[in-house]
Amino acid sequence: MSGEGKVVCVTGASGFIASWLVKHLLHRGYTVHATVRSLKDPNKVAHLLSLDGAKERLHLFEADLLDENSFDPVINGCDGVFHTASPISFSPSATKAELVDPAVKGTLNVLGSCVRTPSVKRVVVTSSTASVMYKPNLIISLTGIIDETWFSDKEFAEETKQWYILSKVLAEEAAWKYAGENRIDMVSLHPGLVIGPLLQPILNFSSEMILGTIKEGKDFMSFPINCYVDVRDVANAHIEAFEVPSANGRYLLVGETMHSSQVLKIVGHLYPSLALPEKYKGDLPIVPPFKVSQDKAKSLGINYTSLEVSLKDTIESLKEKNFLSF
Repeated sequence: MSGEGKVVCVTGASGFIASWLVKHLLHRGYTVHATVRSLKDPNKVAHLLSLDGAKERLHLFEADLLDENSFDPVINGCDGVFHTASPISFSPSATKAELVDPAVKGTLNVLGSCVRTPSVKRVVVTSSTASVMYKPNLIISLTGIIDETWFSDKEFAEETKQWYILSKVLAEEAAWKYAGENRIDMVSLHPGLVIGPLLQPILNFSSEMILGTIKEGKDFMSFPINCYVDVRDVANAHIEAFEVPSANGRYLLVGETMHSSQVLKIVGHLYPSLALPEKYKGDLPIVPPFKVSQDKAKSLGINYTSLEVSLKDTIESLKEKNFLSF
């Protein structure tokens, strides 16, 4: 097992991606130091404690992104750190301070603890396609393939008050600057809309989005074309980004780029009894006007789960947890 004898830290461990990451790390033999906001909240910790290997090799800690030294005891003795913790919201009532400050300061606090911990060999930061492909007139200006050399336009994010996107852009920018100045071996991962089965008992943001599409034909950020990726592939990519010595820089993680009408068509085919929204009925599936490069991710050995499998597993999971009934 690749992780035997190694200790790693996962921040924000109760999240959708992080829960799967903890599961895969334990499966590979790692000892995991995992941070959550509250050890008293069963929604945050019960599903982690029930994972195979948790009893022997999972240690839970409380840590606050905005508390500068709260990650020192967690990261102490770790070989690697996976920083997944970051606030997420597209709610119109979410403020810039609520999203940007914890994302930027939290990332710098975690990296600060890594600098103070000589055992840390590499840091893997979970970012998002939000820091890669948010630009004015994205579709009109596209002439080819989106890849890791792309950066979102932070002035545009500020103007349009897209605080989550701005938080991802500024946190990534601050991380690369700090890593460069402090000689931290860092890799950043940029998944699209993450789908797949839930380990945690509560709905996370991206599962809420896919549920909204299936039930009401809702589009993510009023935009019907999305980049999808399976949560298990994202968790696996984090481990590869840590284990593969040559891994470096940024990695886009996108399995499929697809219009909501096509997603609903697949769901309708898989579940004929599921009442789907009328919104895209009769529409021809629209071919997405852009492609996202998979070359760099594939160099890590990432093979993407098909969207059909991801959607089926997502729906089965939502049904099992009573978020969807049919």
